[in-house]
Amino acid sequence: MRLVKTCAALVLVSLLSACTWWSENADVEPDIPEQQLYDEALSAMDDGNYSLAVERLQLLEARYPFGRYSEQAQLELIYAYFRTFEPDSAAAAADRFIRLHPNHDNVDYAYYMKGLTAFEKDRSFLTRYLPLDETQRDPGAARDSFESFATLVDRYPESEYAPDAQKRMQYLKNRLATHEIHVATYYMKRQAWIAAANRGRYVVENYQETPAVADALAIMHEAYTQVGLTDLADDAMEVLTLNFPDYEVRSFRQGSSSLLNIATFGLLGDAEEVAVPARPTQSLGETRAEEREKEDAKEERSWFDKVTFGVFE
Repeated sequence: MRLVKTCAALVLVSLLSACTWWSENADVEPDIPEQQLYDEALSAMDDGNYSLAVERLQLLEARYPFGRYSEQAQLELIYAYFRTFEPDSAAAAADRFIRLHPNHDNVDYAYYMKGLTAFEKDRSFLTRYLPLDETQRDPGAARDSFESFATLVDRYPESEYAPDAQKRMQYLKNRLATHEIHVATYYMKRQAWIAAANRGRYVVENYQETPAVADALAIMHEAYTQVGLTDLADDAMEVLTLNFPDYEVRSFRQGSSSLLNIATFGLLGDAEEVAVPARPTQSLGETRAEEREKEDAKEERSWFDKVTFGVFE
């Protein structure tokens, strides 16, 4: 009798184990050949279905980590992530490929895609279609992009991606330099003269051949003058005059506004005269007469035009 009970218990346990295994593995996709997975991923990308391509490439990597198409699949995955607007995943995939295959023939592509991913990371819908100033935003992604492109150009100057990387680097240099000017101007408004001068010097030393150098020298001159470092101030003005003879020097300090002016967003209450950051007159393509005409037009704006923010001008 005990033997019968024991056998029955063993049979029951076996049946339960089989049911558990079946429930856990019923939804598992059967093995797909490596070639088929790779072809499906490429077909999905050709059709613009990058989400499906990511799924196929991830499955290929998981099931065939040392297969024939594993390295190429890792490269394709970087691009697929980029096209599905997953910048963090794309950057991680690029870093992983660079770490695992530093001597691969196509590692320059990984550096390029890493830079391109950071380049496009903070270009949201608003920055693409609205006139927002990108130079006033956090420059972290721009710096990451510049570093990746710089590595590519430095290590692989003959790469087919190097020319485009160099063009993007020039744009990024201008953007980063202008951001430093915004920060320096903020310090000038707060009368943090040394901090402002250091920002200006950083632009002169690290972002040469950018339009922001003129503003940086003007900030250095004014900041050093405020703290009594006349020799440094004179040196900055000498370099500015020599290299930018048409530059119109103005103050970077901004006066304070009245409480009424702040509360009404500038509609009521007079603010103290605000000094506009100087710019080379030639780069603006305007004569001084044209500038005066614009200033006169601003002064003639009616109260109704101010209230409607210029909509009914």
